[in-house]
Amino acid sequence: MDDLRVKLHWLMGVRVVAVTLLLGLSIAFQVARGELVLTFYALIVFTYAITIAYGVTIRYLTDVLALTRFAYLQVGVDLLLETFLVATTGAVESPFSVLYVITVPLASLIMRRRGGLITAGVSVILFGLITNFQLYHVFAASGWLPPSRLSVVETLHTFGVHSLAVIAVGLLSGALAESLAEKERGLSRLQAFHENVVESISSGLFTTDAAGRITSFNRAAQEITGYDLDKVRQRPWWEVFLWQQGDLFGADPSAMANPYRFEAQGNRSDGSRLVLGMTVSPLTEGGAQTGLVGVFKDLTQIRDMEEEMRRKEWLAKLGEMSAGMAHEIRNPLAAMVGAMQMLRQDLAQDESTARLLDIATREATRLDAIVSEFLLYARPPELNLKECDLNAVLTDTLDLIRHEAQKRKDITIETHPGPGPMLAQVDQDQLKQVFWNLATNAFDAMVAGGRLTIVTSRRRIGSGGRSGEVIEIAFKDTGEGIKKEDLDKIFLPFFTTKHTGSGLGLASVHRIVDLHGGWIRVESQVGKGSRFVVCLPLSAEAGPRLWHEGSEPWSREPWKRS
Repeated sequence: MDDLRVKLHWLMGVRVVAVTLLLGLSIAFQVARGELVLTFYALIVFTYAITIAYGVTIRYLTDVLALTRFAYLQVGVDLLLETFLVATTGAVESPFSVLYVITVPLASLIMRRRGGLITAGVSVILFGLITNFQLYHVFAASGWLPPSRLSVVETLHTFGVHSLAVIAVGLLSGALAESLAEKERGLSRLQAFHENVVESISSGLFTTDAAGRITSFNRAAQEITGYDLDKVRQRPWWEVFLWQQGDLFGADPSAMANPYRFEAQGNRSDGSRLVLGMTVSPLTEGGAQTGLVGVFKDLTQIRDMEEEMRRKEWLAKLGEMSAGMAHEIRNPLAAMVGAMQMLRQDLAQDESTARLLDIATREATRLDAIVSEFLLYARPPELNLKECDLNAVLTDTLDLIRHEAQKRKDITIETHPGPGPMLAQVDQDQLKQVFWNLATNAFDAMVAGGRLTIVTSRRRIGSGGRSGEVIEIAFKDTGEGIKKEDLDKIFLPFFTTKHTGSGLGLASVHRIVDLHGGWIRVESQVGKGSRFVVCLPLSAEAGPRLWHEGSEPWSREPWKRS
């Protein structure tokens, strides 16, 4: 439909130009000879007027049938105007009879072969009518069609030659129009096929111009990054993924000769972490590089899952080993504490010795508490699952969190709960412990004060039939941040960067979330703060399924910089 609309605009433009040139030149010749033909002026004014009317009318035509009828109307009016012009300028002797030959191919291009042949036939009929009117002096008395200076034979010969020319042009232009239409249809089918292929593949795909500005961005790319094509068009492709060109290539990518494969971390449109495996190749046309084509896959969940599996394997081995050791440690500790308490009673008069025994007893008791806490971590209790609104669970915990924040220096708390109830199958008591530990951990990171922002939201993971919704609870602080080399250790038991504490807070958080079938994502920059995101499925049973089915292996071979 848009193609037909464009052709109609072209027809209106060609009509105005042709009338202006032909009649304008005729008027100039008439003026040079001292004559004045008002018919030419009237036709020019009328042509401009109906062209304006056509331009206004075409805006309100919204279907192909209406546009096709409008095209026939325009061609019909053109033929009537041409016939009137021919009749007033000598009929069979008129120099403007050539306008029929111009109108027929234009009609063929717009209305295909059928339109061209109909236009040719109507042209012959109209030209034949005025030829017969002139030949038989129908309007001779009125002075409109004066008798021709040609004989009857010459008149019929001129009419026959002209008619054959118009019909031949109609046949040839119709055949050409059909050939062009078939090629257009083939090209459209090929283009649609390519577009469908590009839009249907599960990998993200983009193309750029020679300067690296994005020219296309397929559906998978938009789903992975969260950006629409309008938001990334004509932007440098590396900026869309929040990368630095120099860090990726170290050279001008326009000089790339071979495909370049790499894995890098960026961000989605919502700011969340995005790990991509990407291949960038030169885009060539006629042997010359005209841009780049990039194909990428979302590896975020795979990398998170790999880290999670490594951590689970380590914790499983640690739990098996430590559970036995913890029992063996607690028994001697209990005996030592009992012995020191008895010695404390016997040496009550020796203040120095009593003080040392008190210290030893207190530290042994603290060590026993740590062992007990670790045993609880290694052998967590059964979850009491029931459907709860996580916004409500968080609200209950916020009272304690705000009370704790008042004891700290210049701590502010912002909450942004997601719309509607966030229902999930959870143990709310255990989850309150998770929220409390994450909040106090954030407070400890903001020694000089700062802001803790807590956000709840829903997010869909996976794609197609292998997808599902998770609820995310994000704790973002403005504290000191976590060193890169410590990120893989923060959930390990007894690992801590604080001067106090057992190092089991985040380990317990991880274990509780893991028991719920969820996972934790951590983003941190030294000096800018950290963001802990707890991802919980709607039910604990759905967690492992979403975690597995929402991820697809990118390749059997690991991605690496080449």
